[in-house]
Amino acid sequence: MTLPKEFASVYGPWAVVTGASSGIGEQFAHQLAAAGLNVVLVARRADRIERIAAELGEHYGVEVEVVELDISTPDFLEPLLAACVGKDVGLLISNAGVGLKGPHVEISPEKLNKMLDLNCRAPMQLTRSFAPRLIERGHGGFIFTGSIEARQGFPYSAAYAATKAFLQSFGESLWIELGAQGVDVLVVNPGPTDTEALALQGIDPASMKSLMAPGAVAAHALARLGRGPVTVPGRRNRVMMRSLAFLPRRLALTLAGRGMLDAIAKGRASSGRRTSGRK
Repeated sequence: MTLPKEFASVYGPWAVVTGASSGIGEQFAHQLAAAGLNVVLVARRADRIERIAAELGEHYGVEVEVVELDISTPDFLEPLLAACVGKDVGLLISNAGVGLKGPHVEISPEKLNKMLDLNCRAPMQLTRSFAPRLIERGHGGFIFTGSIEARQGFPYSAAYAATKAFLQSFGESLWIELGAQGVDVLVVNPGPTDTEALALQGIDPASMKSLMAPGAVAAHALARLGRGPVTVPGRRNRVMMRSLAFLPRRLALTLAGRGMLDAIAKGRASSGRRTSGRK
């Protein structure tokens, strides 16, 4: 996808992307650099973002700043803001996140707290820190990477779905608050996407139907920025969520839970096969 020429003048010259070391975040970085924006890459894995930074500089001739950072920690803001001193940031993409699947009572409190910090607290604090800059500029934007699980409860993904529901509500509210001051806000709610996040949640990507490419998700979000508060990439995902919305609540929740349990079971079976095949 080629972004319009005016994109850089509205949302540039610098963009910040969290969770930029792989998947949707990496694709956001590539597509922004292709549009001529300089990029601040934020992620925990320094080797990966250094590689991506080199690729962006070589292919697109833009400036790239690398910030090795775990934004789930309480003091993450200071080093990020320090890296942005002197940079006219016009777009912040809050993409970093983590998902936890399985019965809620089986997930450790430590993992739940980390997910809450990463999925909710960090976007809230990032927006509070960068919004005044964008308001002063009179234009710019925020993109939050959510999930289709934000649209209703998802049994066996209860806490994760709740964090994304928070993010959707937060983004919709800011769409009104900041939109009145020239700042665009968008929550993009992808369905299953072909990234490493699936395997990290114990789900076998090979068992999922119609996985979207991360580049397609990023392209959809960038094209929709400024055109509404929430968007769902992929026609199949939109049809599925509309269908669930028309069902009685108990039935919709039951079906969502069955689908999640099935995905978890297939992931465990696949993991078992890989383990048994090792020597």
